[in-house]
Amino acid sequence: MNSAHKAGPVKIAVRSDNFHLWRGRKDRLASKIIGLGGFVVIAAVLLILFYLIYVVTPLFLSAKMSRTVLTDNPAWLKSETSFLALEEQQQVAFRITENGSAEFFRLNGLELLESTEIVSGGRNVAVAMGAQGDSGLVAVAFEDGMVSLLQNQYSTDFSAGVELRKIIPKLDFPYGSGQRELMPGGGITGLALSDNEKELVLAVAGTGGRVRFERSLKREDFLSGEVSLEISVSALDVAFEIVAITISNDHRWLYLGDESGRIHFISTANMEVIQVVQVSDTIITSMNMLLGGISVLAGDADGNVTQLFPVRGGGNQYSLKEIRRFEGQQAAVTRIVPEQRRKGFMTVDADDNLTIFHSTAGKVVLTEKLSGQPAALALAPRASGLLVLYGDSPAEFMDIDNEHPEVSFASLWSKVWYENYSGPEYVWQSSASSNEFEPKFSLTPLAFGTLKAALYAMLFALPLALMGAAYTAYFMSPALRRMVKPAIEIMAALPTVILGFLAGLWFAPFLEENLAGVLSMMLVMPAGLLLFAWFWTRAAQSARNLVKEGWEPVLLLPVLVVLGFVSLEFVGPLQDMFFKGDLRTWLSHEAGISYDQRNAMVVGCAMGFAVIPTIFSIAEDAIYGVPKSLSDGSLALGATSWQTLVRVILPTASPGMFSAVMIGLGRAVGETMIVLMATGNTPIMDWNLFEGMRTLAANIAVEMPESAMNSSHYRILFLAALVLFMFTFVVNTGAELIRQRLREKYSSL
Repeated sequence: MNSAHKAGPVKIAVRSDNFHLWRGRKDRLASKIIGLGGFVVIAAVLLILFYLIYVVTPLFLSAKMSRTVLTDNPAWLKSETSFLALEEQQQVAFRITENGSAEFFRLNGLELLESTEIVSGGRNVAVAMGAQGDSGLVAVAFEDGMVSLLQNQYSTDFSAGVELRKIIPKLDFPYGSGQRELMPGGGITGLALSDNEKELVLAVAGTGGRVRFERSLKREDFLSGEVSLEISVSALDVAFEIVAITISNDHRWLYLGDESGRIHFISTANMEVIQVVQVSDTIITSMNMLLGGISVLAGDADGNVTQLFPVRGGGNQYSLKEIRRFEGQQAAVTRIVPEQRRKGFMTVDADDNLTIFHSTAGKVVLTEKLSGQPAALALAPRASGLLVLYGDSPAEFMDIDNEHPEVSFASLWSKVWYENYSGPEYVWQSSASSNEFEPKFSLTPLAFGTLKAALYAMLFALPLALMGAAYTAYFMSPALRRMVKPAIEIMAALPTVILGFLAGLWFAPFLEENLAGVLSMMLVMPAGLLLFAWFWTRAAQSARNLVKEGWEPVLLLPVLVVLGFVSLEFVGPLQDMFFKGDLRTWLSHEAGISYDQRNAMVVGCAMGFAVIPTIFSIAEDAIYGVPKSLSDGSLALGATSWQTLVRVILPTASPGMFSAVMIGLGRAVGETMIVLMATGNTPIMDWNLFEGMRTLAANIAVEMPESAMNSSHYRILFLAALVLFMFTFVVNTGAELIRQRLREKYSSL
C-alpha cells in the first residue's frame, strides 16, 4: 500500500512536466510565427517603399551628354552651312550650303549620299529656315529676294533585317521646284516659315525695315488630289532695323525684334502693330518659336532668354505677356533651337556655351562647353542627339540623355503659367492628341482633391460612428447590441466598387433631383429626434415601461422614416418661397455656386458609409472595454450616466477611439473606386461641396493603364503613389504617438 501510494504522485508529476514542456514549445513556436509574420509585413512595406523610390528617382537625375568627334571632311571647307537637320534615327543628316546646294550625308564618316543644286547663276543663300515641328519643310531665301521651298524626307529599308536597316533620304519640292520673289530688290535679313493643313505662310524681313508676308491658302482637287495655292501678299514698312522675325503656328501673329530690345506684336490680319514689349535693355540677338508656335523665345546680348505669349483679355483682345525669363547663358545668345516634340529648347552663346532649358519647368537642364562657335547645329527630333558643325574643326555628335526635363518642384507643386491660360494656375492635364501639347503635371490639385474627399467623408462618418459607438457600448441593451454591432460590421464587407456604383448611378441623380429635400434632412432630423426625445421623457411612466431599458433606438426607426418622408415631400413650398422653385438652379444662377451631379457631397456620403463600420467597430470595442469598476464607481459617487460617459468612459477609451479615427482617415485618403465612380474626376481646387475633385489614388487608377512605360507621365504617377504612401505613413506615425500619450495620460483613471 505504501509503495503504491508513493508511486502515484511520481507519475502525475511526470505528466505535469510533459504538459508544461509541450505548452512551452507551442508558445515559443507561436511567438516565432507571429514575429516572422510581423517581419514579413514590415519587409513588404519597405519593399513597396523602395520600389516606389526606385521608379521615381530618374525624374530628379541630372541630364547627361557624351561627345563623339566625327571624321573630318574637307568638303565642309568648300562652302559654309546655312541650314542643318538630323533625321530621327540619327544616321543621316541634311544640310543646305551657302552656294545653294542641298546635301544628304551619313554621320558615320560624313559620307556624302546625295547632292542637289537648288539654285543656278552663282546666287548665294541669305538665310534658310525650317518649318516648326518635324515636317522637314525648309524655306531657302537668296540674296536677290527669291525663295525656294523644299522638303527633306526619309524612308527605312528593312530588306537586310532590322539591325542592318538602311535610311533612304529623299529631296522633295511639295510646292513646286520653282522660286518665288518675296523681297523685291533683295536684302533679306530674316525669314519665318509655318505650314499646316490649310495654309502655308512665309514672312521675310529686309533691310530698311521692310516686311513681306505671304499667305497661301491650300486648295485640294478632290478628284486628282493635287494641291494648288491661292497666294496673297501683304507688306509692312517699319521705322526700325529688324534683327529677328518669327510667326505663330496659327498664323495670326507676327513678331519682330529690334536693336533696342523690343518685340513688336503684329496682327497678320491687317498687318497692324498691336503692342510693343520691352524685353531687354540690349539688342535682341536671336528669336524663335517654341514647339506649338504659341510662345516666342527672345535672346539678348546679356545672355537672357525671355518667353512670351499672347494672353486674351476682356473684349477678346490679346496682349503679349512676358511669362518667364531664363538666365543660364554667360554671353550674348547667338542661337535658339527649340525641341520638336517637347517644350524644351537649347541656346548657344557667344562664349561657346551650349545650354538646354525646359520652358514649363522653368529650369536649366544642362550646360556644356562647345569646342568653338558652331557654324551650324541640328537637334534630333527626339532631342536625344545633337550634330554640331564647325567651320575649321572636326564636326561633333553629342548623345543627350535628358528623359525628364519637364519635372521640377515648381512644375509639380507651384502655380505655372501655361500657354493659352490667362494666368498661373495649378493644373493636371497629362496628355493630348498632338506632340505640341504642353503637359501639365501639377500634383497640387490631386493632393487637394484627396484631402477634400477625405474631409467630407470624415464629416459625414465621424459623428455617426463615434456617437453610435458610445451609445451602443454604454447605453444599449446587451441583447440589442448583439444584433446591432455585427450588422454594422457586416457593412465593412461591402465591396467599395458596389458602393461607388450605387453612388454614381443612383444616389447622384437622386441627390440632384431632391437636393433641397436632402439638405432639409440635416435640419429636420436632428430637430425632430430631439423633439421626440423630449416628448418621450414627458410620457407617462406606464407607457415608458412598455419599452425595456436600452431598447429605445427601436422607437427611433419609424420616426426617422417619417422625418425623411416629410423632408422630401414637403420641401416644395419652401423652394417656391425662397429659391424660385428649384434650389439647384438658384445656386447656379443666383448664388454663383456651380453644381456638378457627381460632386463632393455624393463622395462624402458614399465614402463615409464605407468608413463608418471601421470607425464604429474599433471605437465601440474601446468604449466597451473600459473596466466596469470605473463606471460603477462614478455612479456610486452620484454622477449621472451621461456625466460618467463624458468624464470617465470616453477619456479612458480615447486612445482606442483616436486609433479608430486615424484608421478611418487612412482608408478615406486611400479610397479609389468610390471616388473614381462617384465624381467627375476633375482635378480642380475648389472647396465647393457641389463640385467634384480628383484624388491621387483615383488618378493613378485612371491614367496608369494609358501611360507609356518609363515615361515622365508613368514615373510621376508613381511619384503620386509615393506622396500618398508618405502621407499615410506620417499620419499613422503621428497618430500612434498621440495615442500613446493619451494612453499614458488616462491610464491612471
